[in-house]
Amino acid sequence: MAKSQDTTLWALVHAERAALAEDLALLSPEQWHQPSLCETWDVQHVLAHLSAAASTGQWAWISSMLGARFRPAVHNQRRLAKHLGVTPSETLENFRAVINSTVAPSSDTAAYLGEVVVHAQDIRRPLGLARTPSLAALTPVAEFYASRNFAVPSRSNAAGLQLRAEDGPFTAGAGALVTGPTLALVMVMAGRTAYLSELNGPGVGVLRERLKQKRS
Repeated sequence: MAKSQDTTLWALVHAERAALAEDLALLSPEQWHQPSLCETWDVQHVLAHLSAAASTGQWAWISSMLGARFRPAVHNQRRLAKHLGVTPSETLENFRAVINSTVAPSSDTAAYLGEVVVHAQDIRRPLGLARTPSLAALTPVAEFYASRNFAVPSRSNAAGLQLRAEDGPFTAGAGALVTGPTLALVMVMAGRTAYLSELNGPGVGVLRERLKQKRS
């Protein structure tokens, strides 16, 4: 059962990568340098980061983290630089080359699906690209984020709250209620304040304050 689920999740990863590549195929040079939702990275940098993530197995990750003295920001920046093309077109081609990769540092496939889902929206939202990932992809990411802190402190962000999707089966936790689209719940658990406006319920203020404190 676990192997079957893992195969399904990897298929979703590949589908989300392919959809992102399709969305970016016709960007103008200016759009490639549009700031993303991901701190100081622009669109091209986020895509290079996704290529790096799809090319880093367990031993490469360990070696890179050792070289970065276990500073994730340094590790991420070094890996990104290796996959950043001289031009946006080259960066996109680098990404297309790893669309069907199943390389990852660990067996937490839902986390790597989440990385694609979240970073794709980090790109799409500022560009005004309206594509929404499928519920089949969003729901396991939401469930994983509510249950664990992994690359993002998602479980901590959602602690003591009841999250309920309005468009799908996801529900988790107990406490002050937060409702909204599954995508918005995923993005807010991942720390993206831009999606708070899409959520409703008495727990939204708690989420807003938590994310504000983590950004300050």
